[in-house]
Amino acid sequence: MKTLNEIKMGFSANRLLIIIILFIMLGFCLLSFSQGRMDAEPFVFGSIVSALFIVVYLLMLAMFKEFDRPLFLTTIFLLGLGLLIQFRMSPKNAKSQLFMLGIGVVLMFLCMGTVKFNSSMRKLTIPIIIGSLAIMAALLVIGKESGGAKNWIIIGGRSFQPSEFVKIATAFVLAHYLDTRTKLLKLIVPLSFAIIIVFLLVVEKDLGAAMLIALTCLIMYFAATGNLGVTLAGLGMGALGAILSYRFFDHVKLRVEVWQNPWITYDSSGYQIVQGLMAIASGGLFGSGLGLGSAKVIPAYHTDYIFAVICEEFGIIAGVLLIAFYVVFIIRGLIIALNARNRFLMLFALGCTTLITLQSFIIIGGVIKLIPLTGITLPFISFGGSSMIASMISFGFLQGIAADSKKYRAEAEGST
Repeated sequence: MKTLNEIKMGFSANRLLIIIILFIMLGFCLLSFSQGRMDAEPFVFGSIVSALFIVVYLLMLAMFKEFDRPLFLTTIFLLGLGLLIQFRMSPKNAKSQLFMLGIGVVLMFLCMGTVKFNSSMRKLTIPIIIGSLAIMAALLVIGKESGGAKNWIIIGGRSFQPSEFVKIATAFVLAHYLDTRTKLLKLIVPLSFAIIIVFLLVVEKDLGAAMLIALTCLIMYFAATGNLGVTLAGLGMGALGAILSYRFFDHVKLRVEVWQNPWITYDSSGYQIVQGLMAIASGGLFGSGLGLGSAKVIPAYHTDYIFAVICEEFGIIAGVLLIAFYVVFIIRGLIIALNARNRFLMLFALGCTTLITLQSFIIIGGVIKLIPLTGITLPFISFGGSSMIASMISFGFLQGIAADSKKYRAEAEGST
């Protein structure tokens, strides 16, 4: 029997989902009339997106009724906003992004289902280590360069970024070993794996992913062991690595110099940062309006600088609210981790949450010139198939852990 609180939560989730879908459809309706005439394509696309969200919600109610509704609604809003902005800038990109989201949804359900078999899943740790190292090493030979980093591979005419999936694999491997081991000497295998992955990423000049994985490993290690000394030593090594990267990689040195003063190189390397800041400023508090901004003057407007586009067209207030949605995601992810039914799932949930958290705030910090810009995407929103699928996989594991822990506690209470 459902409790009164569960029934109320269900009704609240239903209402919020309706509000989110109405917001998304309103945006697509505005795009339908943005050219002064009726264009059915945005409305049809928005209807497909809304239908997908409703179907996913109903399937989750049927298959995993204990899933975390606040986390689901937060993610649906981010996905809907991302598709809306992508369609406004390029319908072709938006259709490709929707296709990748569809793949991500399928993998999300598979990840949710595998959580209940976490004991068997953990037997894949060694194959995951070998596979991750092999594909990252292969990039040194067959990887395609983009934005100064040799971190792409082409499969079937589509480009994929393996580091997006290796970061989840790293969180999984660390969670597996940290479940039963806390002494540093007994963690040689997972720490060596993480160090090699970070080293390969640095060699391939994918410094954003290297920083993301390194920080996630340190956070997971400290959460599992409470060893402040080793954690600080790890941070020190990371700082030393950053200094060495600055000295030996010209594109890193250029990014730092541009970050310090982009205005003196406005006509060249500083153009992107300046245009992003000008876009945020020109939007003001309430934005120029959907479809009325000049987003395409910003390089990488659909990937790295999507946050600036949102601020320009929806306003700085919308940018702050967007950050608030990521904060909600973080809080729900941490709650899921704290309530996980075993230590392995707790650490894995923490790892997945940390990856989304760091990725979000690193790229937002870069766009607003708080830190030097790194080439990573804004989860669930930026254009990029690899990023979308990886984000949905992380989301799927979090939802699977949430549903599993609630079901486990309900069964435990029922048996007493």
